[in-house]
Amino acid sequence: MKRKLNIRQPALKADYILVVAKSARLLTQAARKAGKTPLAIDLYGDCDTQAFAEAYHKVTSLESAYLQPAVEYYCRRYPVKAAVYGSGFEPHNKSIELLQDYFVLYGNSPEVFDAVNDKRLFFAVLDYLSIPYPKISFSRPADFHGWLVKPAQGQGGIGIKKYCKDELTGFDVYWQKHQKGEAHSVLFLADGERSQIVGFNRQWAVALNENAEFMFSGIMNHTRLTKRQKFQLACWVDKLVAALSLNGLNSLDFIQNGEASYVLEINPRPPASMQLYDADLFGGHVKACQGELADYQPVKAGITGYQVIYAPQNLTIPCGFNWPEDVMDIPDADTVISAGQPICSMITYAQTPQAVHEQLLTQQNFIINALNRFQVHGI
Repeated sequence: MKRKLNIRQPALKADYILVVAKSARLLTQAARKAGKTPLAIDLYGDCDTQAFAEAYHKVTSLESAYLQPAVEYYCRRYPVKAAVYGSGFEPHNKSIELLQDYFVLYGNSPEVFDAVNDKRLFFAVLDYLSIPYPKISFSRPADFHGWLVKPAQGQGGIGIKKYCKDELTGFDVYWQKHQKGEAHSVLFLADGERSQIVGFNRQWAVALNENAEFMFSGIMNHTRLTKRQKFQLACWVDKLVAALSLNGLNSLDFIQNGEASYVLEINPRPPASMQLYDADLFGGHVKACQGELADYQPVKAGITGYQVIYAPQNLTIPCGFNWPEDVMDIPDADTVISAGQPICSMITYAQTPQAVHEQLLTQQNFIINALNRFQVHGI
């Protein structure tokens, strides 16, 4: 179903690129910064997505049946030859095939994307490469203590929860032992054979309800990892890139418990952490897919943090709401947001990780309190 189709006249000599994601703001903004002229398709049509995109198209789902009409519209109207995809395609591999049929696709192929998200295959590759990970099971564990149940094709922590004995679950799930430690990720570029590390990140989750106990909440480009640990992880990334033929920007999620690292999964597309770094990583993504890896050298010192704000209860975005600076993924006025759904996101910069956390918390509390006052008083 088509919604909110924003149309501008095609620009002369524009370097068009189609950006498709559950939320396209991140990649649309990055593409514009890289000198591209982005055409966006996503599920939200946030205000800043609209602002950065040359044109945007809001769809109900990333399923190919919903995606194809928007793709064909852009093909008829704009001389667009290339596409990049972001988050939300885990259950929609056929949609990546659709994009590949129409465009030069900068990102992992449908076959690679499917292989990375095939948990049996992925953990078999980890075994073959002798890379440690928390114990898994593809059948209901007899001893339910300390197990998590996870969707086989999830993202952002959606659907991950503690497993309870005899609990009904869907068919497309697996079980994994809950591993103590800190959640981390490593952002990297890949050319199908080699990798280039961009940075190591510390991330955190939030429990929204009993069915969403580990939702991705935030991330910062600062860790307490040692040089030896970073070297070990970089070696693992190199091995996985070659084994899985990864291309472009990807991230590897892992748990750090003391000296030990345990791999959780690979996100085989540009992740949220790319916006923590002051570099043209969109251009780096495209070049890596063309076989060229560029070394990332940070320009500024300090730490950048990013966080998602979730609605504590059902709410409506007021007209004329005064969003603070550095808030992103801003919904349209009168948008109704259900409890547990993302309201917006925010990014901040400071010299210490504690200062980053404090600024993010202050900003989050301000936004939640301001929106709550409107719900109660209409002001």
